[in-house]
Amino acid sequence: MSSPSVPGPPIPGSSAGAGASAGPWRPPVAPPKPAWVTATEPRVPAAPRLRVVGAAVGAGLFSAALMSHGLGVNLLLFALAAGVAAALAARAGGRRARPWTVVWIVVALVLAAVPWWTDAGWPTFLAVAAALGVASLALHGGARWAGVLLGPIGLWAHLLPSLFWAAESARGRQYPAKEKVLPVLKAALVAAVLLVVFGALFASADAAVADLLDGLTPSVGVDHLPARLIFFWGGLVVALGAAHTAAAPRRWDRLPVKPGRERSRLEWAVPMVALNLLFGGFVAIQAVVFFGGYETVMSKPGLVPAEYARQGFWQLLWVTVLTLAVVALARHWAPRRTAEDRLLAKSLIGLLCALTLVVVASAYYRMQRYVDVFGLTRLRISVTAVELWLGVVLLLVLVGVLAGARRWLPRAVVLSAVVGVAVFGLIRPDALIAEQNVARYEHGGTIDVDYLSGLSADAVPALDRLEGDRRTCALQAISTSLASADRPWYATSLAEARAAEILRDRPVFIDRGETCARVRDR
Repeated sequence: MSSPSVPGPPIPGSSAGAGASAGPWRPPVAPPKPAWVTATEPRVPAAPRLRVVGAAVGAGLFSAALMSHGLGVNLLLFALAAGVAAALAARAGGRRARPWTVVWIVVALVLAAVPWWTDAGWPTFLAVAAALGVASLALHGGARWAGVLLGPIGLWAHLLPSLFWAAESARGRQYPAKEKVLPVLKAALVAAVLLVVFGALFASADAAVADLLDGLTPSVGVDHLPARLIFFWGGLVVALGAAHTAAAPRRWDRLPVKPGRERSRLEWAVPMVALNLLFGGFVAIQAVVFFGGYETVMSKPGLVPAEYARQGFWQLLWVTVLTLAVVALARHWAPRRTAEDRLLAKSLIGLLCALTLVVVASAYYRMQRYVDVFGLTRLRISVTAVELWLGVVLLLVLVGVLAGARRWLPRAVVLSAVVGVAVFGLIRPDALIAEQNVARYEHGGTIDVDYLSGLSADAVPALDRLEGDRRTCALQAISTSLASADRPWYATSLAEARAAEILRDRPVFIDRGETCARVRDR
């Protein structure tokens, strides 16, 4: 029988002792990663294949050649080029497109086409930002709230690592033999020489062909070289970032989210019942106003109809936003132990959503009354679009609550938002604003020509219906802008091309402000 050993002092460099890992004989142990990082951490992607890097370089060259003059159909073409690199990386990583992935890709391409359709900068900005977010969501995937809310911004974290990832492809790679590369290079060189030679001959033989070729081919001036280098690197990084995300996305759906602590039935139901009663009272008053005659109610002394409609809209907009927050918190803390608890929660939340839909309808009706009096503006059409989208979200939540469906709701809400942005750009809001104001003027109303003159080229077809000084004042700023613009076909929107054609057929006399001064004095 061996005698028990007596523990001695810890030996330097050994793992014994509480402070050995932090002692001078070994480096300190790295702290453990947070739980959310470990849960969502992507796998380490393999070094990209040469075709992935080549596709990304091609997207960068495309960006350098076509993206420096502005946005048009070139953005859609660049999105397709960058998508090729992402698709190749996803295929190499064993990922396959799922139905929702296809939906996100289609929506992203539609959003990327908005700058080709409209000339207005504000819907274009919204569409480009939404296209980036939807493309990132398509690369990440996601079905839960964490996935669909964090997936659209996840692409940015892949941009810098993608450069090091691409550099790994050059280490120890067996490149294709020259008998495989040289034929491709020779064929490309011969095709380029033939196109240059015969294109130059056709251009010298016919002026129309020369103009066409000049518009189709991008300029390669040395003075544009710094900007083209910036666009090349920007396009390359975006394409590589998309490929790196497709190869190894962070799994945001695995983010640990603790369920809300259930409240007692009394503690939870009393505030919800009180809120439903308040909303029910408002809906009853709105029904009296609507069925009792809106004009009769608005004719009361001291009540200004336009001011009532404008102020009421903003309050009701905030009511809708806050109600969505209340619904989210109510679902988080709702009692759910028994079938009666779940039925109570479903009934009160569903009733609140239904009553809020009436609030949305009231706000929309008020804004329409205000627009009928004062005309449509960018702010008014924007907040109306937001209110309509909030109504769609409430309807989706109501269906989700009644049907008990949870998995499809996050993606449906995000899809409604990005589809709304796409539709908002494709309807050309500046054209709608001009059309509504010109129609009001033609039916005996007033018109704010100064405001309309600040719209984009989308408004030209409607503003062209004005006559005399009003047409001149409304169109001269747009005409000057179009005359000074010298952008190639791939950076020109269809709305801009249509406006240029109208103003070429019916030119606008440009003066020094006397015309607009006369219009304002009337």
